[in-house]
Amino acid sequence: MTDALNNINKFVEYVRTLKGDEKGEAQVFCDRLFHAFGHAGYKEAGAELEFRVKAKGKTTKFADLLWRPRLLLEMKKRGEQLEKHYQQAFEYWLELVPQRPKYVVLCNFDEFWVYDFDLQLREPVDRVKLEELPARFTALNFLFPENRQPLFNNNKIDVTRTAADKVAQVFNRLVERGEKVETAQRFILQCVVALFAEDIDLLPRGLFTEFLEVCQTNRESSYDLIGGLFRQMGSNRPAPKDSRYRDVSYFNGGIFSTIEPIALTRSEIDLLLAAAAERWSKVEPAIFGTLFESSMGKAERHALGAHYTSEADIQKVVLPTIIRPWRERIEAANTLKDLLALRLELLDFKVLDPACGSGNFLYVAYRELKRLEAQLLTKIHENFSRAANAIGTMSLVKTSQFYGIDIKRFAVELAKVTLMLAKKLALDEENHLLQTAQMNLALELDRALPLDNLDQNIRCDDALFCNWTEADAIIGNPPYQSKNKMQQEYGVAYVRRVRAKYPGVPGRADFCVYWFRRAHDELKPNGRAGLVGTNTIRQNYSREGGLDYIVGNGGTITEAVSTQVWSGDAAVHVSLVNWIKGEQENKKKLYTQHGDSKDSLWEINDIDSINSSLSAKFDVITAKRLNVNIESKTCYQGQTHGHEGFLLTTEDVKKIIARDPKSMEVIFPYLNGEELVSNYASIPERFVIDLHPRDIFQSRSFSEIIKRLEGKVLPARQKAAEDEEKRNAEVLAVNPSTKVNKHHRNFLNKWWLLAYPRQEMLNKINNLSRYIVCSRVTKRQIFEFISSDIRPNDKLQVFILADDYSFGIINSSIHWEWFKAKSTTLTARFNYNAESIWETFPFPQSPTLTQAKKVAAAAVKLRQLRRKVMTENQWSLRELYRTLDLPGDNPLRKAQAELDATVREAYGMKAKDDPLKFLFELNFEVANRETQGLSVVAPGLPPVVKNASEFITDDCVRMPE
Repeated sequence: MTDALNNINKFVEYVRTLKGDEKGEAQVFCDRLFHAFGHAGYKEAGAELEFRVKAKGKTTKFADLLWRPRLLLEMKKRGEQLEKHYQQAFEYWLELVPQRPKYVVLCNFDEFWVYDFDLQLREPVDRVKLEELPARFTALNFLFPENRQPLFNNNKIDVTRTAADKVAQVFNRLVERGEKVETAQRFILQCVVALFAEDIDLLPRGLFTEFLEVCQTNRESSYDLIGGLFRQMGSNRPAPKDSRYRDVSYFNGGIFSTIEPIALTRSEIDLLLAAAAERWSKVEPAIFGTLFESSMGKAERHALGAHYTSEADIQKVVLPTIIRPWRERIEAANTLKDLLALRLELLDFKVLDPACGSGNFLYVAYRELKRLEAQLLTKIHENFSRAANAIGTMSLVKTSQFYGIDIKRFAVELAKVTLMLAKKLALDEENHLLQTAQMNLALELDRALPLDNLDQNIRCDDALFCNWTEADAIIGNPPYQSKNKMQQEYGVAYVRRVRAKYPGVPGRADFCVYWFRRAHDELKPNGRAGLVGTNTIRQNYSREGGLDYIVGNGGTITEAVSTQVWSGDAAVHVSLVNWIKGEQENKKKLYTQHGDSKDSLWEINDIDSINSSLSAKFDVITAKRLNVNIESKTCYQGQTHGHEGFLLTTEDVKKIIARDPKSMEVIFPYLNGEELVSNYASIPERFVIDLHPRDIFQSRSFSEIIKRLEGKVLPARQKAAEDEEKRNAEVLAVNPSTKVNKHHRNFLNKWWLLAYPRQEMLNKINNLSRYIVCSRVTKRQIFEFISSDIRPNDKLQVFILADDYSFGIINSSIHWEWFKAKSTTLTARFNYNAESIWETFPFPQSPTLTQAKKVAAAAVKLRQLRRKVMTENQWSLRELYRTLDLPGDNPLRKAQAELDATVREAYGMKAKDDPLKFLFELNFEVANRETQGLSVVAPGLPPVVKNASEFITDDCVRMPE
């Protein structure tokens, strides 16, 4: 450490000798910086100078230094205002995929501004002056070869988490001791405003804290003192000069329109004082509301551990939908007339978030619109100073231009507070920006108080049924719920009401799709929208109801994230879609994150148009279902047991068989997808009871089995049927002619049987020695043969094919690409859907016998290699396939490539052909031949094969002897 400190001191002394010329001295500065932190130089560390970054359109810009995956360093001349270059650095960072640097540093030779955009966007996590570097070098710890953890002084996320946690604990205490929830919510929100206000000079500095300290010592009641403060904040009549509230200004008649004082206990006052001790001027309103709300009423789940939507993710909507279009227009305007017209338009620009939650998207959008106005005013004053004097510098963008809807009343109140506070924070920033623009202007600042009353802007209502404010931009993050969870969460009656209101949205679409469709309908011509949805919005039913509708009705997707790990508390992968209701020329940007981790690699594509599957690959969504595949009856979902009472461990089986040997007739090995890929040898760990097709009389002859099912399954099915009846009663009360669900009643009627035994599938399996399976939800290209003695669980996709040729086709990368392109996804995993994948996938239509044998031989060779490596290393299939994630030679990769080559040959597909385009064209060719009554080749062995036994080997997953 002494050596490091000496090196850093030498670096500081050296930099002082430099003139601070960005062009002439930046590179030597970078090299000496790397020396100071223990490297032989920037080049030896693996960093690159003048790294090419593709900017918008065809232009290329150059980042001063890129050191993946740690650092992007942008150098500016000595004395340069670093905040002016923030946007450039942020947009460089967005483009630097697949390995975005963790940290971004802006430097003007005398100061380092350190950003972590995954944590906080606008505000650096630290600012370090050159002369402070010997004492504060830990803020740049990531520069050391060993990549030490940096220590930052301005991490607003940590401050916000702690502040939200402490305030939420007070709310929890109030509710626990009997205060009404609504009263406690309102009181706490008033406290939050006061805590912010005393730190950002809306209240006399420290006044609220002073009052709490008075109450703490029992000198006065919080009921009177704090209640009086809130009444004064809500009154437009000044307090008397001799009153302790004399310096309290009028805040507004919204949040303070109703005052219900609370007599706080000593412990509650202590908690509020602990909250007051936090640096509320550093609290980030964009995430405070989410953290605060998530911890309320949950004593064990404090805000410290809660997730939130990062501002970087919010900006992926706000930047392309609002900021960039406006910035381009401001930059293109060169006459005073055009600039003044833009300002008038900006002041009339309305933004709506129809699922606003605690207001984080609206907060960011408001702040960015204020910055755009500052940019516009700066340009007017720099270029038209004489006329500009009459215009002044007062910002006229108002929070009243922003609108929100949410179904949760408290979220609405939080959103109002968030936007109200944004007004003061934006004024402070605007003042700073205009001053640093180095214009000799008499600044005109809007009054910070009273805060805007937003009762008419932010509404508590159901966005799917209420009227929407006409807006120029619609943004937000609508709620995620799958079809089944929608019914559980909102009830069958509500779901049916939604579907009746929006008949064009398929019933199996995700809940968020309704917002996409409604948003497009509400947009004015050339209006823009940016919404977040689950990544199923680009797939199947959700795509049909949302993005297909948008693109098919005048919408153009301008920028999108196909899939990424969400920063919020929903454990999902999401898609972010920005579009315009109209045309937009130029290239479109499509981002994709690969993997399940928030640190997973990114891919970016500049393409002419973004399709509704949000894919840069050939779009196969309109591929036709093929009768030959459907009628082949070769693809099934495994058995759905419906209740764990049907499942047995090995010990359970031994006990049952010991008491009733006959039970062995209805007990079978049962394999699921996880066991297939994660267990060595992939053998089942459990067994399943399958009494199908026996009636209750026949089934009762298995006494031990029936005893078990009566105790475990019957009560659960009775309860499920009762709950279903109650839900149906709600629906029928609204509409007596509505068709209701009777699934659970049907299960109860045959409570001793599996929910879905798939007897047709079993009959086919029983005629084979083995069959092919894959995990229905998977992120890896893993297929395997299973003995027909083993029953497949519904987490397995079953292919009733026993030959090696069919295995080769199914296990090929050609089928895998079709699988991925046509599937739905759960997180980063693909979900096999027989209707969209198998029933549209064309098998080779004219392979020769030699080609078929080559495919079969390559398939056998691949499986033999897998089994050999797994046996030698005691690996599972998952462990084996994970080796493909690593670079370098890999025998498995080579064997797969050999198989793929034989499959391409069987299709007549050239090495350079896009497999998706080829299969899509073949799909249409097969479909056309079917409509003409011509013969086509079904899945399985082709007609050229006369002796099927030559293609059937005996390797498969079996139960141990």
